[in-house]
Amino acid sequence: MKNYSEDASRQYHIQVAGGEVGRYVILPGDPKRSVKIAQYFENPVLVADNREYVTYTGTLDGVKVSVTSTGIGGPSASIAMEELVRCGADTFVRTGTCGGMQTPVKSGDIVIATGAVRMEGTSREYAPIEFPAVADLSVTNALTAAAAKKGFAFHTGVVQCKDSFYGQHEPEVKPVSYELLSKWEAWKRLGCLASEMESAALFVVASALRVRCGSCFLVVANQEREKLGMENPVVHDTDSAVQVAVEAVRELIRTDREKK
Repeated sequence: MKNYSEDASRQYHIQVAGGEVGRYVILPGDPKRSVKIAQYFENPVLVADNREYVTYTGTLDGVKVSVTSTGIGGPSASIAMEELVRCGADTFVRTGTCGGMQTPVKSGDIVIATGAVRMEGTSREYAPIEFPAVADLSVTNALTAAAAKKGFAFHTGVVQCKDSFYGQHEPEVKPVSYELLSKWEAWKRLGCLASEMESAALFVVASALRVRCGSCFLVVANQEREKLGMENPVVHDTDSAVQVAVEAVRELIRTDREKK
């Protein structure tokens, strides 16, 4: 496709050039989290800051790694992945926040997604709806090992992805409430752990591009626990999820070295 960037050596949206990112990239949503994650790197350098995409590159255990924020939702996340792959990345760890759906999934816990319900639009422009949104097993195993090593309470399983935050939290006032409410009950009955907004798109795009991707999230709160009158504090500190993502990248670096 035509490169619409003023500098043809840089990707149009993320404004990163080839060689400026490592093969391992952590993907938070919030641009401010890029700065926090970069502090875990050795010698982090700001590579680009454009739109919702803030990219830092440094090293972990002597290997070049990067972090790029993606904003909210599948469309912007898929753009980031597409352009990062063109710059040399091939392994992605999404880290962010989610809302718990099963009562054992408590505020402050970590959720590691093994797959995602494709209740969003981006992935449909990459694969038929019958194709599953599944996390890469090696990345998922690294995330699980990292959470266990850190001693954090965590859960692994399927998450639900949507495009509308308020469609989840205020479904009863939406014209399609009949669909939103009935499907939410279906996802709960099927054991979906949490709801978020990026993994389905990222997993399917990663499959299309033949790269690796996994996800981990901080549980901010759980509306199902709230409905039942159970303890449900709101937790905002994402550092535990960030630590899991960073440790998972270290684990991937180690295992990839062993394979070589």
